[in-house]
Amino acid sequence: MSANITANPLETGADELERYALEECVKRHRFDQRVSVLILPDKRCEMAIKFARLGAQVIVADHADVATDIDGRILAAGLREEISFAPCNLADLPDNLPGEPFDLIVIRRGLCSMPYDDARRIVRQLLLKLKIGGKLYISVLGLHSELSEGYSAGESSIDQRFGKLSPALAEKYGIRQQVCLYTERNLFMLLLEAGASVLRTLTTTYGNVKGIAVRV
Repeated sequence: MSANITANPLETGADELERYALEECVKRHRFDQRVSVLILPDKRCEMAIKFARLGAQVIVADHADVATDIDGRILAAGLREEISFAPCNLADLPDNLPGEPFDLIVIRRGLCSMPYDDARRIVRQLLLKLKIGGKLYISVLGLHSELSEGYSAGESSIDQRFGKLSPALAEKYGIRQQVCLYTERNLFMLLLEAGASVLRTLTTTYGNVKGIAVRV
């Protein structure tokens, strides 16, 4: 396990889901010279740069107000031909994004900032932005993590689970808005209900949840 992984659910650095996605990119690049990847979000461009250096064409989607920061990182990496920025966010996806349909879509965070029903709708939208056989990689905050301590919606069913973290944890992690925390089964069902074929789900050492699904 990477030494960069900490208990902070917002910390960047290689994790198991990222490794699966990068490995899939390598496999696809052997057969297709134009592997397309969408990442939401990637403000530091760390993951985007890794994909680009594997030969992928990458779209980084995030709020418009971080465009200058992201463009600077792309320029510094010398990857302006390989990485592009799209001003959008999960809650307000455009009908069409440059580069779609994609081979791979990676949701690094953001899905937990909306109720379950909204998340299912967004995942369904994203599946339609994949090629047939394209893969979706999702990371969500876990109900069986430290974040559940004092979580206001901890006893609610997944379709009603949307609440604030305890004041101490909200301050510690800078997550002050309401969130939906997931179990591994919750994420499995979310992907299934959105119309995906679920390939794998897993729970990290720190209790966060990851999933991989394919558009069929």
